[in-house]
Amino acid sequence: MVDERPSMPTKGRGAVRNESGRFERYGRIAIDDGWQRAAEEEFPDENRPATIVGLDTSRTIISHNNSPDISFDRSINPYKGCEHGCIYCYARPTHAYLGLSPGLDFETRLFAKPDAAMLLEKEFRHRKYKPAVIALGANTDPYQPIERQRRITRSILEVMDRFNHPFGIVTKSALVTRDIDILARLAERRLVSVFLSITTLDRDLARTMEPRASTPPRRLEAVKLLAQAGIPVGVMAAPMIPALNDHELESILEAATEAGALSASYVLLRLPLEIKDLFADWLNAHRPDRAKHVLSLVRDTRGGALYQSEFGKRMRGDGPYAQLLEQRYRAAVRRYGLNRHRWNLDLTQFRVPPASGDQLTLL
Repeated sequence: MVDERPSMPTKGRGAVRNESGRFERYGRIAIDDGWQRAAEEEFPDENRPATIVGLDTSRTIISHNNSPDISFDRSINPYKGCEHGCIYCYARPTHAYLGLSPGLDFETRLFAKPDAAMLLEKEFRHRKYKPAVIALGANTDPYQPIERQRRITRSILEVMDRFNHPFGIVTKSALVTRDIDILARLAERRLVSVFLSITTLDRDLARTMEPRASTPPRRLEAVKLLAQAGIPVGVMAAPMIPALNDHELESILEAATEAGALSASYVLLRLPLEIKDLFADWLNAHRPDRAKHVLSLVRDTRGGALYQSEFGKRMRGDGPYAQLLEQRYRAAVRRYGLNRHRWNLDLTQFRVPPASGDQLTLL
């Protein structure tokens, strides 16, 4: 008889399993065969899954969408997969399109886009290109750890700067402060805004739920440094997870306001496709005492299911619990003076600079 107890967590990683993606012909499922296993600390680091970075050779860099419940229709993701390892990440299922697992593969088998800046400049120079605000990091984090060496995101910012193109950044990494020199210039021209995603102020919870992201204090410090540099910065309290971190909503918004955030938003936990099982496994491994309660409350906000994909509901949920969360959010926003002014990014400044070797005009 096979004992289907939760797999053992891996230090520094979010997912506790690595099942095959939904498009694979054969499934790979981790089980406990009953043999006693040694604790993770007894294994040397080299036996833990290493981060492997491949190259993405896409011919275009701007992705488009027509979703009615988000504020942008185009985005750029310098990387596929994300080493932050956030167990709740809604981007995890995209790894199935690569024949990889949305579990550990998503956070250990990454793909970088070294030609991103070149491809972006090519798209900006196309005679039919019309500027609109671009979201940088809408799927995976543009400032995940490998950005320190790869510097792909920074190269994209340099293109945005030269073309005067407006964009917004969403990240949960303090590494964004490395690029304050460029971001401050862009902010002076109303061409950029930055959102820091802060899920919890509890360092222990953050360590297991988003193991390789910047700690909550470092994210708040990043908010402070960006604000001091004149860069409009906001906070995303996302995702809010019933009976796990939702009680921190007001505390997160208060701390972010004190650090200099001007705006705020929140998203209710989303569990599409493979994330449902990955998140349940994580709960059983790290919070077994409240796993059933958390999932029960999630179902209360999703019409009895673990997820609703309908536009308008997928971000906020439905039912009394979800309505109460929204009421709390609105009250906190009023209390802390957030979202009072809308920072409209300027589309009129977009210009195509002369390319290398172009003949200069006399007019």
